[in-house]
Amino acid sequence: MQPYIVSFISHQREMLMNLWKKELEIVRQDNYLESISDSVYENMNQEFMHFIIEMVDMDEKEAKMRLSSFAEEYIQSGWPLAYFTQGLQAFRRVNLALLSEGESNIADVLSTFSELESWIDGIINQLVHDYTGTWEDIIEMQKLSLLELSAPLIPVLEGVTVMPLIGTIDTARAKLVMENLLEGVIEHRSQVVLIDITGVPVVDTMVAHHIIQASEAVRLVGAKCILVGIRPEIAQTIVNLGIDLSKFPTKSTLRKGIETALELTNKKMIDL
Repeated sequence: MQPYIVSFISHQREMLMNLWKKELEIVRQDNYLESISDSVYENMNQEFMHFIIEMVDMDEKEAKMRLSSFAEEYIQSGWPLAYFTQGLQAFRRVNLALLSEGESNIADVLSTFSELESWIDGIINQLVHDYTGTWEDIIEMQKLSLLELSAPLIPVLEGVTVMPLIGTIDTARAKLVMENLLEGVIEHRSQVVLIDITGVPVVDTMVAHHIIQASEAVRLVGAKCILVGIRPEIAQTIVNLGIDLSKFPTKSTLRKGIETALELTNKKMIDL
């Protein structure tokens, strides 16, 4: 940034911050931040304003690093991106007002403001980039966590495990199902695995293909697979689509599947 702008901001610091503070109160109302206490908002404003003004004296590399750290800290704290972008827009307006008052030559005002505007735009662009990247990472981690919960393998009896599936099965989830099945079969020393599709709303060709692949993988590691939860409408769909599920047993309910699993493991259910 030009030395003149650095000098201008330094000399006008007090006036600049007083005017900017008033503008930030409007930002608070626009972003529904009234629920935040006055003291917290005041502290945030002070930290934000001091940070931006201190960036004027930093070289480009240091400024980018400091800004990324600053953004990451407040993303984690839940501060909205709009607070910072609108706050910087307010900083832009206040500087233009002060420049206009102190300089009679319009060409000089426009030239100075143009450079100041480019600097502020750069800060806004980096903030948006950092916010977007951080939230994408958070969403991806949440997605992975949900996927892990969406394909659990539950040991119910010695040698018998159940994998209840709920919701739509896409390619990413099918891959996770396969991984959990194979790891679980070995970990629990399962002889029989029940894949329960009671909670799967639609079984089409792709879903059936994923299930067949999973059952074949289970067979290759030495266990048997039973598909349970075949509702009448699902059975009709499978027949109409010409899907071949003859390679492994199917049962209408989990109870019937467990009874079959007990027979395959030389156990039986008795009434007490």
